[in-house]
Amino acid sequence: MALNKFERRKALKLYVQENPFATDDQLAERFGVSVATIRLDRTALNIPEARERIRQVATKHHDAIRALEQNEVVGDIVELKLNRYAVSEFKATAAHVFSRTKIVRGHHLFAQVNSLATAVMDADVAVTAKTELRFYRVAYLGETLRSRVDVVAVRGPVAKCRVETTSEAGKVLDGVIWVVTEPSGVYEFSSKEWKDENRR
Repeated sequence: MALNKFERRKALKLYVQENPFATDDQLAERFGVSVATIRLDRTALNIPEARERIRQVATKHHDAIRALEQNEVVGDIVELKLNRYAVSEFKATAAHVFSRTKIVRGHHLFAQVNSLATAVMDADVAVTAKTELRFYRVAYLGETLRSRVDVVAVRGPVAKCRVETTSEAGKVLDGVIWVVTEPSGVYEFSSKEWKDENRR
């Protein structure tokens, strides 16, 4: 049964409080109305658009980035605890996909987790040393990709980070990225020798 305007707006307000990253398209689908109607509802309720809500949440939940400039991170960081974990959101637009298939180009998917793994380090400089990633499925135009990086082990200047990217359609990729905070040296190591020391 469809909700009337009053009921819908009440439900919308509660839903956005619990799901602050929901886009207008996702809200429209959930409530069975047009995107234009959702925008009118948001305006009436003084609910900002998704990008602004992400920024507001990020301001409350993350440390200051050291190794990168904010604009060098692919996606919007929504949580960041240096040397522990980081989370980002990335909306795939026409600039990120192949024009014919609308599939997100792989280097954008890699860049999201790679830049996040660098950003999570509590260091002035951090660079990627090695990656082991598995891609489970393709992502498409319009998907909101959520990546999480967890620092699970540290040996001197090298940190092992577990990474994962998902969307509402399921897991996109996961794997491990090793990050070095003293890039002037040469570091050789076997990934099999590393054991996770920290957990979420």
